[in-house]
Amino acid sequence: MNLIDSDIKKDFKVKVFLVDDQAIVGEKVKRMLQDESDIEFYFCSEPTEAVKKAAEFEPTVILQDLVMPDVDGLTLVRFYRNHPNLKEVPVIVLSSKEEAETKAESFETGANDYLVKLPDSVELIARIKYHSQGYIALLQRNEAYRALEASQKSLKRELQKAADYVKSLLPEPINTNHIKALWRFIPSTQLGGDNFGYHKIDDDHYAIYLLDVCGHGVGSALMSVSAHNVLRRETLPQTDFRNPASVARGLNSSFQMSDHNDYYFTLWYGVYNIHTRMLSFISAGHPPALKEYKGEVTKLENDNFIIGGLPEFNFTATSVKMEESCNLYIFSDGAYEIQLGNDKMWELDDMKDYLMPRITEDGAEMDELYKHACELQNTEVLDDDYSIMRLIFK
Repeated sequence: MNLIDSDIKKDFKVKVFLVDDQAIVGEKVKRMLQDESDIEFYFCSEPTEAVKKAAEFEPTVILQDLVMPDVDGLTLVRFYRNHPNLKEVPVIVLSSKEEAETKAESFETGANDYLVKLPDSVELIARIKYHSQGYIALLQRNEAYRALEASQKSLKRELQKAADYVKSLLPEPINTNHIKALWRFIPSTQLGGDNFGYHKIDDDHYAIYLLDVCGHGVGSALMSVSAHNVLRRETLPQTDFRNPASVARGLNSSFQMSDHNDYYFTLWYGVYNIHTRMLSFISAGHPPALKEYKGEVTKLENDNFIIGGLPEFNFTATSVKMEESCNLYIFSDGAYEIQLGNDKMWELDDMKDYLMPRITEDGAEMDELYKHACELQNTEVLDDDYSIMRLIFK
């Protein structure tokens, strides 16, 4: 028994629908099929009822007589081919004539096969099973497509819920006496691993951070949420959250790739002292932040490895002064790594040159940047998460 036979007997039954105005033909076909336990038979002797009865019976093959009163066989074939539930059902025309013109017209009308009635039972059964197998395979394929489509819709809903949850963890924009923070976050078509935030560590210090977990999907998102919660709640043991190097070491110890299904993440983490105006930061495999002051742009980066890569990596931080009214942009690589049509990449410096002349009070330049990136990629949604923060130091 082959796979198709197994599926037919398991999921579908071969169902033969005969349309003929002669009762004797119906009886003969019935007897031919009586020993076939896997074949269900229905005889329709009223041509005017054929389409309705066939739709109710849901056959896997139709045996259609050509010469009948009221409605001829080829007209019924046309009706079958225009019926939403019968248009794919194989039709075997039964005729008392062996004429080339009649055969040609039958196939042109939509018949799948042609038999001079009545053939030997072995031949008839073989043709019935052959055509039914093809039709049942089509039904099974369509059923599989419907199940896949339903599954994909369900998955899409779940991924959207996950994306909404990730977004719910992001901080509200702030505007204090010392710092103003704005951001934009637009998830990609696939759930990604971006996450970011900022909060007061104590009365003197603000933490500012953005991380990007490798890959896409639920695994990346879950890890990003985990790391984000650790930073937001300051739950790393033996870690001074006012010291970026200490934070990187703590994260690196807690999120080793070998313990997290080979996931790692890049991180930009900074601590701002509101009294000294000094920003201490660490860039662990992450794109540099961009500091803008009076039109001059500085890349804030240092030479540190990704989080989760090397267990004993010695992370080091850098400090820089944040003058009054200077801007700080922190982002993931999804904001600028755009594949262009000429096999080139739109890179960090291209993004910098586009963004800086467009700085506005309300942060609209971040919207303009996303719109421009989409135009470059010729899409409505970028392939990677678009995450960018702008901090204005007062």
